[in-house]
This record gives sequence, C-alpha cells and structure tokens, in this order.
Amino acid sequence: MNERIKQLAEQVANGMLSYDAEGDWRLSEKEVEKFAELIVRECADISDASFHNGSAGYTAILKHFGIEP
Repeated sequence: MNERIKQLAEQVANGMLSYDAEGDWRLSEKEVEKFAELIVRECADISDASFHNGSAGYTAILKHFGIEP
C-alpha cells in the first residue's frame, strides 16, 4: 500500500488506526468521510499544481498514490 494513503488514514484516526481480525482498517462513517475529503483535497492540489501540463495532473495523481495508469 502507498505510504501516503496510510498516513492520511492515520491522520483521520488521530494516530490511533485500529484493525479488525483480518488486519483491515476499522474506520467510523465520519472517519471514512474525512479520509475521502483528504484524498480529494490532495488530488485537487496535485491537479492544480500541474494544470498547465495537459494530462500530467492525471498521471501525477496516480503516481502520488502508487496506482498504475
């Protein structure tokens, strides 16, 4: 998993990210909403920074979160 995604989840959980029996994260509905908001804001920042480079924003966002195009 991309380290930045984990950092955002930990930020939402105030550094107290908990896991279920299978090792998956446990987040409340409110925490999931905040997590999504942080990801969208970070994507918007990356896109804004690369606005003048055509599709570079798309590629930059995928690369930032460790996702293959």
